Amino acid sequence: MHSSVIYLSVIIVVLALLFDFINGFHDSANAIATSVSTRVLSMKWAIVMSSSFNFLGAFMNEKVAKIVGDGIVNPNLISPTVIIVAISSAIIWDLFTWYFAIPSSSSHALIGSLIGSAIVYQTSFSVVNWTTFLIRVIIPLFLAPIVGFIFGYLFMIALQWLLRYTRPSVVSGFFSKAQICSAMLIAINHGGNDAQKSMGVIAMALVSGGLISSFHIPLWVKGACALAMALGTSVGGYKIIKTMGMNMAKLAPINGFAAETSAAAVIFSSTMMNAPVSTTQIISSSIMGVAASHRISSVKWMIAKNILWAWIVTIPVCILISSIFSLILKIL
Repeated sequence: MHSSVIYLSVIIVVLALLFDFINGFHDSANAIATSVSTRVLSMKWAIVMSSSFNFLGAFMNEKVAKIVGDGIVNPNLISPTVIIVAISSAIIWDLFTWYFAIPSSSSHALIGSLIGSAIVYQTSFSVVNWTTFLIRVIIPLFLAPIVGFIFGYLFMIALQWLLRYTRPSVVSGFFSKAQICSAMLIAINHGGNDAQKSMGVIAMALVSGGLISSFHIPLWVKGACALAMALGTSVGGYKIIKTMGMNMAKLAPINGFAAETSAAAVIFSSTMMNAPVSTTQIISSSIMGVAASHRISSVKWMIAKNILWAWIVTIPVCILISSIFSLILKIL
């Protein structure tokens, strides 16, 4: 085996773990924004909890990893440089959106970047499995946030009806404890869906470089990606936490519980259906749904609009960024 292939594969592993680390602090808000904003957990303990359950969640299954690494772009039709460009583009977009406190999707950034770099490398659109891309990425891109909003809205309405005769102090006391459990649920499901993207990319690189004969996720890849995401989460992400948990809507513990439980249910269902969804989109829309159940004006729609635009532009922008990088590499 040519030594350059091994070197490129090592670079990909390092970049993928860096992406996972950035994903951890970029998306740590998914699991802890509502818990911190309702003061159920301090920032320190919220991050410890989220890091631990993100790590555990990464070992849930391999379904999403297989879609990302083998379902959208055939690893046998690309070179390791394609994957390097894709991860680099996704990292750039993640850092850009984190700097401006925009809760964008790391998942869609990676998938969009992979598509752009693969198309330029092959000079063909046929390198992408567009059916899988449509069913597993584009449809959930629009459907999952809508479902998250509806679940959050209906679940909050149901809780309000069930607890309509209960004293507010009792409700607040109970859900201050219950929200810790719902935060754990969202954290473990975040790890179960998001960490798998990097696993899939590393396995894709191993197949592309001929280091493994067929697509599968080695145990060391699972462990490394789980650890990288957990470490990234431990760094925190206060900017995005403030946008999601504080600026978007005013939340009480019962609201946080409803948003987190609804989001966890949607993310878990998506993972079981092999869909690499945006956990950011789902928890954001669940928060909006919970707030809207009180009254529509409870949601700060200007902030929600900015988040919505980030959802829409992430894939096309990352396709463009990675395409430009790939084209430069080709010319050089």
